[in-house]
Amino acid sequence: MDQLKRHARLISFGLVLLLFFLGHAAKLYEIEFINRLDAILYDYRLQLTMPRKVDDRLVILDIDEKSLKEEGRWPWSRDRLALLMDKLFDRYGVAVAGFDVVFAEKDESSGLNVLQELGNKQLKDVPQFQAALAQLRPQLEYDNLFASKIKSRNVVMGYYFTNNESASKANISGVLPPPAFPPGTFKGRPIGFIQWDGYGGNLPELQKNAASAGHFNPKVDADGSVRRVPMIVEYNGAYYESLSLAVVRTLLGFPNLTPGYASQQSADYSGLEWLEISDMRIPVDQDVSTLVPYRGGRGSFRYLSVADVLHDRIPPADLKNKIVLVGTSAPGLMDMRSTPVGSVYPGVEIHANMITGILDQNLKQKPPYVAGAEVVLLLISGVALGLLLPLLSPVKATLLTVLALGFALAGNMAIWHYAGLDLPLAGGMLMILGLFGLNMSYGFFVTDRTKRQITNLFGKYVPSELVEEMTKHPEQMVSMEGESREMTILFSDVRGFTTISEGLDPKELSQLMNEFLTPLSRVIYKYHGKVDKYMGDCIMAFWGAPKPEPDHARNAILAGIEMQQTLQKLQPHFKERGWPEIHVGVGINTGKVSVGNMGSEARVAYTVMGDAVNLASRLEGITKQYGVGVMVGENTQSAVPDFIYRELDQVRVKGKDEPVAIYEPIGPKGQVDEAVLEELKMFHQALKLYRKQDWDQAELQLYNLQRMYPECKLYQVYAERVAHFRSNPPGADWDGVFEFKTK
Repeated sequence: MDQLKRHARLISFGLVLLLFFLGHAAKLYEIEFINRLDAILYDYRLQLTMPRKVDDRLVILDIDEKSLKEEGRWPWSRDRLALLMDKLFDRYGVAVAGFDVVFAEKDESSGLNVLQELGNKQLKDVPQFQAALAQLRPQLEYDNLFASKIKSRNVVMGYYFTNNESASKANISGVLPPPAFPPGTFKGRPIGFIQWDGYGGNLPELQKNAASAGHFNPKVDADGSVRRVPMIVEYNGAYYESLSLAVVRTLLGFPNLTPGYASQQSADYSGLEWLEISDMRIPVDQDVSTLVPYRGGRGSFRYLSVADVLHDRIPPADLKNKIVLVGTSAPGLMDMRSTPVGSVYPGVEIHANMITGILDQNLKQKPPYVAGAEVVLLLISGVALGLLLPLLSPVKATLLTVLALGFALAGNMAIWHYAGLDLPLAGGMLMILGLFGLNMSYGFFVTDRTKRQITNLFGKYVPSELVEEMTKHPEQMVSMEGESREMTILFSDVRGFTTISEGLDPKELSQLMNEFLTPLSRVIYKYHGKVDKYMGDCIMAFWGAPKPEPDHARNAILAGIEMQQTLQKLQPHFKERGWPEIHVGVGINTGKVSVGNMGSEARVAYTVMGDAVNLASRLEGITKQYGVGVMVGENTQSAVPDFIYRELDQVRVKGKDEPVAIYEPIGPKGQVDEAVLEELKMFHQALKLYRKQDWDQAELQLYNLQRMYPECKLYQVYAERVAHFRSNPPGADWDGVFEFKTK
């Protein structure tokens, strides 16, 4: 109880979040994002559980590109459709034929009107013409011919409803079939039938002779996808069935259609949960719509070209006793829909899925009461999590959240699979994640306040980037106590800085310092380096601590090379501002150093010390002697063998007795031009001749290098040394080491 009191504010926030989701579930308001996510989750569940098998009970006669090419553009003359009826029922013996097209206009393609006009005027008194016309008239009245061919056959016509701002005769064409339920059938019940104020029906003679008819209007969701089909819709007080329902009823011999009501009803709940035909139930939702039981992607039913049927190219057994839907997949006829199983999906196949779903009785249910079920589940899980999460540690809270999400998902899938119930999932999952996020955010902001205090405290003696890394990855950090470790150290310094500073006023000098130190520091950070300190115009950085870093030497070399490239790009900007060119030397060395907190009682700093650090500083200092931008010691060169280097010299720097080999890194192997490799080969040969004291050959090689690369200071340096040693031979015991007397 004490813990609940201590976390009362956080628990209150959680309950407010719960109420937010309860309001959406109870339909007090709509959150479009949740609805959209629910639709996406519905699609995933549908795709995971689809049978993905072709249903051979139903065949789609496709008005495809092939048919249009052979028979001409749509609409075809009705005599061809009359022939199609004879083929389907007499030759092929189909069980039912349904049309996913509407025949709202008269067919005048036979030319009968022209002949009658001639008979009424120019040929009025020609008995032979009048007799021939009377004999031909039945054959040329294509609509009547088509109507006679569908009479007494299981033919289901299709039609559509429309909605305009105001009902008028302008949006009414053709005639409707008798309604499935007459006006007044559902009087007094709050049923949310989709209502229409117009329609596009078939010609009277066609509708009169058809066995049945149904609308082919789908219900399009907010995202433009078709997931449901209204089984019954309302027009002018009467109620009309869908094409799929009409086809099934025709197939079964026109059984009565009966509304099914739940036992529990109220003023707000009509109780209409299903429609019943024979011994089959069709579950409906609050709009009297049914979820389409998609079998798979496009092509879940066999498609046959209408042209092949008309020309007897199909074996009769392929259509015997089959349900046939006449529709189109031709893009130009505009009967493509967006569905959960395809963004371009033939509308006729939607009806095919509905028909076979009704026959198989595998329709998912989404009755109006699922809103109440969702409210109860949200309330139970929300209260439980809202009370438990504040009491748990972050690890346990995370584990509980994962379990809650897993249980919600598994339970929803079980209800979907075994009960055939589409229970909303997005609201529950978002609520669980929201409660978890609320608890973690609350803890984070409290912890973050402490973190800022620690950063302010440690920032006085530890580099801020180290504090940031410590807070991000505490599990990877090692002790800040001093220890010995192999690391790589980099020094960079501006050449001739004293002269530069004397030529600028203090404000400009400060701006200049900021504008070249900032991008160079960014390069160091890019390659995971730590800026130890700024010493005037000098930068000291290191790699390999506090977190171990296997590639510390390689990253330091890459940083040094890119620092030179970055500075080169800044030169035009400096020139525009009237500043002098800036050139820096970069010295890099690898070795054992002491790293950790070092300093006095008044102030400490996380830094590195040791001979390897001093040598890096000395290397930076002598870069200008050789005219190179980046210089590395022999340990660094050995640590990164996949680089091309120019060996510069063997030197003994001030303060060290042992000589060290120094190198200029050129670039990764495989990325250096052949011309540069040839230049390096020539210099290394000259260097060998120089160390052998073969002054003549060394001078010749250096002369060629100077002639080819006059801008390279290194070759001038060695040419001067050769000239000096020619006059002052170093002796037979000379080891080729050059000794620097100054830093």
